[in-house]
Amino acid sequence: MENTQSSNQFLKRTLITLLNICLILVIVIIGVVILGFTMPYLMPNLTMVMIRADSTLFWYMSRGSAIIGFIFLWLSTTMGLLVTTRAGKNWPGLKISTELHHFVSILGLFFTGFHLIMLLGDGFLQPTLSQLLTPFALMNYRPFFVGIGQLAFYLWVILVLSFSIKKIIGRKVWRGLHYIGFIAFFFGMAHGISSGSDTALPWMQVIYLFSAGSVLFLTFYRILVGTSAAKQQPGIERDLTNS
Repeated sequence: MENTQSSNQFLKRTLITLLNICLILVIVIIGVVILGFTMPYLMPNLTMVMIRADSTLFWYMSRGSAIIGFIFLWLSTTMGLLVTTRAGKNWPGLKISTELHHFVSILGLFFTGFHLIMLLGDGFLQPTLSQLLTPFALMNYRPFFVGIGQLAFYLWVILVLSFSIKKIIGRKVWRGLHYIGFIAFFFGMAHGISSGSDTALPWMQVIYLFSAGSVLFLTFYRILVGTSAAKQQPGIERDLTNS
């Protein structure tokens, strides 16, 4: 009886989540359509700038959203590491930490998706939608590192979706999937360093160095804390694993 009720509640939550996502997509589509029809009349100068063949507006929007997306990817990775430690469990609490980690991941995925969409309007690359969605298909601009970034995006999609099917795949598989978060992070950073036009700027180099350093530090910290706790009190590591 309890299993049936739990299954019904899970299906209900899943349905509500899907309905919310569909509602957001419908609102976004309606907004884009309305904006497409009204912008030429409300903002004629901006419209002319956007449709010019040599316009760099889409390129700048793509660059900005890519940087924001990478920052959220870094935050998501560090928060994922902190959640598995006593620090994240004690404050602000395991449930809040996990939900915040999920929310930040979704935000990062949104800005990364926006980065891809804005590239469709870039006059220099002139990519097709299939080239943007297919890893290593964009051949006219650093195809390997662009492909690495595309793989990072799909890995991130898998991680975000895993939150919704956590009870189906089980906690052990779910936790195992999250190890690919490290791959997604470093793939994303490799893509940004090798394909981004802001890599040479000092402030961008600081972002890359600090984000990579903090992820490596927290990773080694997590390993050392887990090893020490397992030696002193085996139950502590087991609690962290089951949390």
